[in-house]
Amino acid sequence: MRGVFLDLGTVSNGDLDTRRLEQVLPGLVIHEATPQEQVAGRIAAAEVVLLNKCRVTREMMAANPQLKLIALTATGVDNVDVAAAREAGVAVANLRDYCTPSVVQHVFAVLLSLTHHLPEYDRFAKGGEWGRSDRFSVFPFPIRELAGRALGIVGYGALGRGVARVAEAFGMQVLVANRPGATPSPGRLNLHELLPRVDVLSLHCPLTPATHGLIGARELALMKPDAVLINTARGALVDAAALATALRAHRLGGAGIDVLEQEPPADGNPLLAPGIPNLIVTPHTAWAARESRQRCLDELAANVAAFLRGERRNRVD
Repeated sequence: MRGVFLDLGTVSNGDLDTRRLEQVLPGLVIHEATPQEQVAGRIAAAEVVLLNKCRVTREMMAANPQLKLIALTATGVDNVDVAAAREAGVAVANLRDYCTPSVVQHVFAVLLSLTHHLPEYDRFAKGGEWGRSDRFSVFPFPIRELAGRALGIVGYGALGRGVARVAEAFGMQVLVANRPGATPSPGRLNLHELLPRVDVLSLHCPLTPATHGLIGARELALMKPDAVLINTARGALVDAAALATALRAHRLGGAGIDVLEQEPPADGNPLLAPGIPNLIVTPHTAWAARESRQRCLDELAANVAAFLRGERRNRVD
C-alpha cells in the first residue's frame, strides 16, 4: 500500500529506527514535517497516512477516496475528523500505553525537584552563598518528605495507574477522582471533594468539553496552600492565568507544567512570565524518553501491520 508519514520529526530527532515501519509499508514516503497547508497535497494518492499533529479534515478524506487508514503516533485523535472517517470507511488507529515509563519518571522528577527545591539549592551553592556560610549544611528552602502525604490523580488509565504505583512506593496515599463527564466509579471522589485533601494533584485525563478548564481559580482555592499541581496531560485542563496568580500569591506550593494550551506557545502564555515562584515548565517532554519514542514507532508499525491483516488493533473508529 502507498503510505506517507507527514511529521516524523515530531517523534524523532534522527535517533530512532524506522525499519519496522518501512518493512510494513515498503516505499513509505517520510517527511520530517508538513505545514498544514501542504497536508492535502502530500496525502494525495496515499492509502495509509501516518501522522502525529497534522490535521486531516472531512474535505481531505472526500478528495482521497483511496484512503484506507489514518494511524497516529499519539493517543489523542482530536486532529482527525473521526466521524468523517467513519462515514468514509477510513480506519483510524491511535497508540496506547507506549510512554508510561517516561511520563511517570517525569512526574516524580518534577515533584522531587519542587519538594526538594533543587534548582534553588543549585543556585545557592554555585552562587557562593554556601561558601560564605559557617555551617556544613544550609537549608533555607523547605524540604518535604513524600511519605505519608496524599497524591490525587485525575485520569486513572495506564498513566495514572503508573504514577499511583510509584507514589505508593514512596509511602504516599493515593486518592482517585471521578473524571468530569465520565461515569462515577466506586471508591473514587468527586474532584471538589478530593482537592482539599491532597498534597499533590497529578492530571492524566483527556481534554474533552467536560474537562476543559478543569483546574481554575475555584479549584485552586480549594487546594492546600503548600500543595503541588502537575500537568502532563493537556494544557487546556488548567487555567494558566489562574495558576500563575495562585503561585505568585503563594496560595499554592508549586506546579510542574509540561503542556500548554497552545504549543508551541507562539503567542506567549501567563506561565512563561518571569518571576513566578516554584514553577517548572517543560516543552511537552514528559513522554519523550528515547525508549518511549522508539516504542511509539514500533507500535505504529504494529497497528499498520494488524490493519493489513484485517485485524482491529487500537482502532478508535
